Amino acid sequence: SVWRQTRALLFKNCLVKCRTKKSSVQEVLFPLFFLFWLILMSMMHPHKKYGEVPNTDLGTLDTSLLVNLIVGYTPPTTMAREIMKKVAFDNFEDGIITEEYLSEEELQEASAFKSSNFVGVVFTDAMSYQLRFPDSVTMSSLYTESR
Repeated sequence: SVWRQTRALLFKNCLVKCRTKKSSVQEVLFPLFFLFWLILMSMMHPHKKYGEVPNTDLGTLDTSLLVNLIVGYTPPTTMAREIMKKVAFDNFEDGIITEEYLSEEELQEASAFKSSNFVGVVFTDAMSYQLRFPDSVTMSSLYTESR
């Protein structure tokens, strides 16, 4: 009985497909067209492969450029405070001036009134951040991926 019902259902579907040839052809050709389009687009924009960069000694950091640097950060969490303390005192002898702001709006206002040596750091979570320079935003990223 199950076999008869299955055979009858298959026969009915074949009859429907034969009677509606236009939609049946569209069901087959549209996915093929889109597959061809995707292949064409991927061929037009190939992935760039970057060669390996050898390890080189970059020399010492010229700290005279960072003498009057002011780094503001937000939100004032304990993790952000520890990171900024490490940045300010562990890497530079004189230290960098760090300022804590309660919100991103306060940080933006401070960067508008401070001189061009102000850099803002917005911690989005414990492992990622955004750097804010005057009139620009730079996302932190280790790798550059092709689209």
